[in-house]
Amino acid sequence: MPGRDAPPRRGIDPDRGKTWLRRALPIVLAHKWTFAVALGASFVSLLLQVEIPRLLGTDAIDKALVPSVDQALRPPSQRLPAAHFHDILIHDVVIVLVLAVLAGLCGFLSRRYLLATAYRIEFDLRNIIYAHLARLSFGFYDRVQTGQLISRANSDIRSTQMYLTFGPSIIVQCLGAVVAFGYMLAIAPLLALVAMAAMPFIYVATVRMRSVLFPVSWLIQSRLAEVATIVDENVNGVRVVKSFAAEGRQVNQLAAAADRVRWAYVKDADTRARFTPLVQNLTQLGMAFVVLFGGYLVIHHHLQVGTIVTFSFWMVMLQAPFQMLGMLIMLGQRAAASAQRIYEILDEEPTVVDRPGAVDLVGCRGDVRFDAVGFAYASDGPAVLDGFDLHLRPGETVAVVGRTGSGKTTVGRLLDRFYDVGSGAVRIDGTDVRDLTLASLRANVGIVADEPFLFSASVRDNIAYGRPDATLEEVRAAAVAAGADGFVRELADGYDTVVGERGYTLSGGQRQRLAIARTLLLNPPILVLDDATSAIDVQVEQEIHRNLRRLMEGRTTLIVAHRLSTIGLADRVVLVDGGRVVAEGPHAELLESVPLYAEVLAQADQGAGEGEPAGERV
Repeated sequence: MPGRDAPPRRGIDPDRGKTWLRRALPIVLAHKWTFAVALGASFVSLLLQVEIPRLLGTDAIDKALVPSVDQALRPPSQRLPAAHFHDILIHDVVIVLVLAVLAGLCGFLSRRYLLATAYRIEFDLRNIIYAHLARLSFGFYDRVQTGQLISRANSDIRSTQMYLTFGPSIIVQCLGAVVAFGYMLAIAPLLALVAMAAMPFIYVATVRMRSVLFPVSWLIQSRLAEVATIVDENVNGVRVVKSFAAEGRQVNQLAAAADRVRWAYVKDADTRARFTPLVQNLTQLGMAFVVLFGGYLVIHHHLQVGTIVTFSFWMVMLQAPFQMLGMLIMLGQRAAASAQRIYEILDEEPTVVDRPGAVDLVGCRGDVRFDAVGFAYASDGPAVLDGFDLHLRPGETVAVVGRTGSGKTTVGRLLDRFYDVGSGAVRIDGTDVRDLTLASLRANVGIVADEPFLFSASVRDNIAYGRPDATLEEVRAAAVAAGADGFVRELADGYDTVVGERGYTLSGGQRQRLAIARTLLLNPPILVLDDATSAIDVQVEQEIHRNLRRLMEGRTTLIVAHRLSTIGLADRVVLVDGGRVVAEGPHAELLESVPLYAEVLAQADQGAGEGEPAGERV
């Protein structure tokens, strides 16, 4: 048996033509032995429980109690000793007690292994979904809401898991009812058929219940995901919400979404309230028929009293499966809706993958070339880059400057292959990045984004995220180079201080410095700085730049520049407009000869006058 944290041994069947249940079957079969023990123990327990009424009715009542009453009506000379009936009764009671203990032990084993199987299936589903999400490309996350993903990875998994495990268990309960019915047929066939007279009506009610519950179940899961989305956006965007004093509006939005969930739940409850009592209580009609018809047979000496008692016990046992039948239908419809929502994720294919025959990027020199690159974020959207040409020689530092929306950030994303180009090619050392393995490409290209993301972990773990095995000395060296060591040492626990979610317990400049340190620790031969010091004050930025100049020696660096001070790091400046390079050269030369470049700088000065240091942003 694999370890507790072992990855799933099987996944979802990729054949979309199969039913949702058949697609999930491989995961269930991966735990077939524990599941078989659970179901087998449950079935044995039911068999023992079915046997108990037979012993009580045909032995204890018909062979001990009823004959003892009959003996009391006979003359003393014709009576059997009372001890004879006592022995039969005690014998039957002992057997019943033994069977009850064995049934209890089997029930314990069944429950123990059933829950173990349930949680293992849930573990597998969560890992399968997370592993698939990790493989999906950025384009998927651009169009899917985070709350939808969270809902499908939580409540939808739980709904699917419950049916996959407890559904077969309920079916086994129904098999116990079949065994009881077999006993009934063997003892009194006609009375058994009378007892089952209500079954056709139960079947019709369950089919109708299923058809009504499915769309409601889908609606419930969809609206729960909507609520999760609103909560996620409000938690992550709490600063925006508060800055606009929009708390009341957001609460009303959540209340409206919660009300839609409430309506769906009420509709679900109303449907079950109409059908479940009917399904459960139709079996009572069968019991009434047993007493009526069985009593008639007893009166006319065609049946013994113990048989009616036994049949009554079995009818009570038959009620439990039919009571669970309604729950099984509800679980099944909710699981079907949830599974389809899960499959929508698992059936999504990543668009950026390793090509067949892709090779590792080894001994990277850092020669980067963009050849007539064309790119749009959506197939029917506007082109962000159109005929973009740029060559970065090994060890060269190039700053990319342009208006907002000119495609500067996109250049870095294509270099690290977050997206694939629509036309043209991006090459490193002469090899198309699409012919390189993603792992080796991203190990050689380090990106520091303008909005750094930190995990809710220690400062040390955040810096060492790309190299978990890095020593504390290496982590500190990277922090020193990024200008972060000073403020980190002042934190309560230094490098062991746990930052809040997304690092919001730190200032924007502190987060950016940690993000720079995280990338520098990897020591990639190609470095992309996407406005990486935008939230850092000028004095600290100058210190970082002094360190960066030393670290960038021999390293190919692409700087998406928004500050004049950042441009000063570059050997060459490239001006981008309309998705292509329109000018390039030293900063002073461009400032004198290219009006558009001067205009971009003038706009930066204007933006600086509205809240930033003059002349700093471009």
